[in-house]
Amino acid sequence: MRMAFELQMLAVAVLIGIVHLLWAAAAAQPQRGLKWNAGPRDEPVVLTGVAGRLERAFANFRETFAFFAILVIVDYLGGRLGDLTAYGAVVYVAARAVYIPLYAFGVPYVRSLAWVASMVGILMLLAALVV
Repeated sequence: MRMAFELQMLAVAVLIGIVHLLWAAAAAQPQRGLKWNAGPRDEPVVLTGVAGRLERAFANFRETFAFFAILVIVDYLGGRLGDLTAYGAVVYVAARAVYIPLYAFGVPYVRSLAWVASMVGILMLLAALVV
């Protein structure tokens, strides 16, 4: 039995989240230091530059990922998979993949377009429930 394409895209989105996490953590390490990382983290460290942008990009990913994941699962369990959900999943995953470097390198406007595209992908998955 072959896994549904949308579920495969969900797995790719998880991989994107892991890349976000690891890249943000690696960029933050020089600013936070080992003592902060190993300690109780009572005092927040405000990250700057690429590290700060990667931290914010990862927070943004976490804000949208739950909607994407839930809609993929609901569409799958509800028997609503089709062209709309396949394209919606691809749009979301592609937009989130390009969002990381766009945010990391401080590219304005295009980064916002990538975010809008990811939301369009989510809305496509939502629309499949009512079409």
